Amino acid sequence: MSKLCLFFSIVFFLLTTSPSFSENQNTQNHDKSDHNFLESSKRGERLFKGLVLTKTKLKACVSCHNISFSDTLNWNPSAWDIAHSFSSKEISDFNSILNAPIAKVMSKVHAGYAYNDEELKHIKNYLVKLKEYGTQEQKPVVNNLILFLFLGLLITLALIDLFFTKKIKYKFITILIFFLALGYQIKMLSEDAMALGRNENYAPDQPIKFSHKVHATDNKIDCRYCHTGVDNSKSAVIPSANVCLNCHSIVREGRNSGKFEINKIHAAIENNKPIEWIRVHKLPDHVFFSHAQHVNVGKRECQECHGEVEKMHIVKQVEDLSMGWCLDCHDKTAVDFNTNNYYSNTFKKLHLKIVKEQIDSVRVKDIGGRECARCHY
Repeated sequence: MSKLCLFFSIVFFLLTTSPSFSENQNTQNHDKSDHNFLESSKRGERLFKGLVLTKTKLKACVSCHNISFSDTLNWNPSAWDIAHSFSSKEISDFNSILNAPIAKVMSKVHAGYAYNDEELKHIKNYLVKLKEYGTQEQKPVVNNLILFLFLGLLITLALIDLFFTKKIKYKFITILIFFLALGYQIKMLSEDAMALGRNENYAPDQPIKFSHKVHATDNKIDCRYCHTGVDNSKSAVIPSANVCLNCHSIVREGRNSGKFEINKIHAAIENNKPIEWIRVHKLPDHVFFSHAQHVNVGKRECQECHGEVEKMHIVKQVEDLSMGWCLDCHDKTAVDFNTNNYYSNTFKKLHLKIVKEQIDSVRVKDIGGRECARCHY
């Protein structure tokens, strides 16, 4: 009898702590008058994704508003953005936003939409649930881990056979399997160790959809207008919302994104909260790098390290920024001793050799570009 009671106690505990039970408890707290909140949010999700029986020529919400992350810029706000901006709206406000928007871009896209109040409530509940729980995270890829464990198994079996079972007639086969598997494991470990902290092709989803192509190429805004520290400081400086407002106090609606993204700038100012931009290019803490030394003194162009940012809608890291990559650049890059007064005044002996044609050029490595203490101190 006691075992039976213990069994039912365990079952009850598992049921009450399961995600579905917790989800029902939490979702019911959102709207206590509606005990079918979860079912309503599921209907809203089907409406959002266009999974309905009635045929329509209108696009489903998901065709414009991403649910999952994409490395291609979608000018429309993501489902997560909409959830945080509109889920708290009343149904009447929600109706005017979806069915009769005022903004130029949105009114063109939403032409013909006519959701009734019940459908709007379902969609709103789906957005409330999305705001609470977020989107489903992508499962990590474990191919390398499986391969690593498989190689470990081969090593173990090879050692067992070599010293105990001795099933394989020729020992050199067992030894060969052991060293090949161990060698490949070491290769995997070394490659992953060297890759730590490197983010080549990293392109995070930023809190505001900012396109360098639109600003730098289409509207001809100089990089230094926003990145004010690039000539004189270690960091190029990420512009504050006040810098954005210099233009966007007048420009309130974008050609591609409408008002939604620009309104985030004004919201940051009004709420006195900084825009939490996600840093793309970052070196380890033990590395010193100065933009002033490279851009102002060395006359390096931004594109040499960051790629053609002026053509990017979404900024990504195009180089691995490893020590080998930096040293390779220092080995190949010639210093402008003829016209750059910084070098002629600092390295007079080398400058004299250039004048006397004793040497034809000076590389960065010749003026300390390979000294450890220049970057690590």
